[in-house]
Amino acid sequence: MKRIPYEEMAAQFARVLEKKGLTAGDAREAAAIFAHNSLAGVYSHGLNRFPRVVSYLEHGTVDPSARAACEFAMGAVERWNGHRGFGPLNARRAMDRACELAKLYGVGVVALGNSNHWMRGGTYGWQAADRGCIGICWSNTTPNMPAWGAKDCRLGNNPLIIAVPRTNGEHVMVDFAVSQFSYGRMEDCRLRGLELPVPGGYDGQGELTRDPAKIEETGRVLPMGYWKGSGLSIVLDLIATVLTNGNSVRAIGTFGDEVGLTQIMIALDPEKFGTGADAGAIIDGILADVKGSEPVAEGGEVRYPGEQMVRNIRENRELGIPVVEEVWESVLRM
Repeated sequence: MKRIPYEEMAAQFARVLEKKGLTAGDAREAAAIFAHNSLAGVYSHGLNRFPRVVSYLEHGTVDPSARAACEFAMGAVERWNGHRGFGPLNARRAMDRACELAKLYGVGVVALGNSNHWMRGGTYGWQAADRGCIGICWSNTTPNMPAWGAKDCRLGNNPLIIAVPRTNGEHVMVDFAVSQFSYGRMEDCRLRGLELPVPGGYDGQGELTRDPAKIEETGRVLPMGYWKGSGLSIVLDLIATVLTNGNSVRAIGTFGDEVGLTQIMIALDPEKFGTGADAGAIIDGILADVKGSEPVAEGGEVRYPGEQMVRNIRENRELGIPVVEEVWESVLRM
């Protein structure tokens, strides 16, 4: 397996993004987001997604010069317009503002409408945790998942992220689409010739399958938790659309591409709740109890959410980031 140093990957991403219209500073900031996604082991939203994002810039569906701006503010709450700008940068700046508000008020909420795909939502949860805040964020998507009991896709697999900070930087974070698997995860498995670990959707005969290619063909991904994932998708879309007065999943489905997305950034500062001094001990105690569980498999391990990502970062820093060579070569040719 070919591995690429993080610095080399980030430099190549920045080179391409600057050529496609981003300023040098924006290109470096965006490149670091994509490279760090791969560094963390989320290749589906790092290197593997990069060529598609470049095509958005080339086709004009993303405005590289647009900046998200606040349209309404009231205390700890702000509503922003993303102006169809570069999704990861809009999201990063919106979460940064949510954290600033949380440091003032204990909670900060930025409702970001009319933006674009933010890539890995965990980027912004982890960003909040690095600033000592609990981060909660979600995005809607194009209609790409059927409601429970339906055949046609009317819902988004709207990703939800919750991150809890730890002083050692090894934060706890869940980052999941409300489908059993995100399309990025399925693409990653297909590129590596792997089946999904459990059924993730339906094939052409309406049967559950672990074959990612067959699910991509039908577009019938399985909601996480069946009716629970379906219901969660609906309420996340409702809340995001109401708070931003932005685009719902239904509206995004009329645009012809996954643009104009709606996202919510929430930050909570534990210090403002009077538990800051005790938070570390509370978290460590809960995690120690979880990790003390008896594994199902002999020699197995029970992990807390985010633990594997920390390991991936360490390994990929030391050995280089594993890449799908054809995708990496395509970036070098850009």
